[in-house]
Amino acid sequence: MNSYLLDTDICVYFLQGKFGLTEKIEAIGIDNCYVSEITIAELLFGAENSQNYEKHISEVEKFERSFSILPIYSALRTYAKEKVRLRKAGSPLAEFDLLIGTTAVHHDLILVSGNVKHFSKIQGIQLEDWTKNE
Repeated sequence: MNSYLLDTDICVYFLQGKFGLTEKIEAIGIDNCYVSEITIAELLFGAENSQNYEKHISEVEKFERSFSILPIYSALRTYAKEKVRLRKAGSPLAEFDLLIGTTAVHHDLILVSGNVKHFSKIQGIQLEDWTKNE
């Protein structure tokens, strides 16, 4: 069975109950779905920046307990090489996106994102968009 790294947008949609993501993750198995610690940082920022901090921080904390969180450290060489390649090609990506994407590549995970076109710049990445009907 395939394993997946969920991009931040997918995690936000999951928390909002959109696109049938709860059922999709249950069907695949939550043990086959991972989240980058960068995504956790982005979710925490969203909670801090929201009008309803208590509600959102509680959702993030519950989310953290539900998914395996992948550290970025082991993917940093992949990140550095890809950042140089993209910069030389004149096609850089935002730092957090590049860290999430190269973490997926490093761990041989399929990155799930609603922004497939954006991440497709990363060499060797496998992508799926669970926000589209298949």
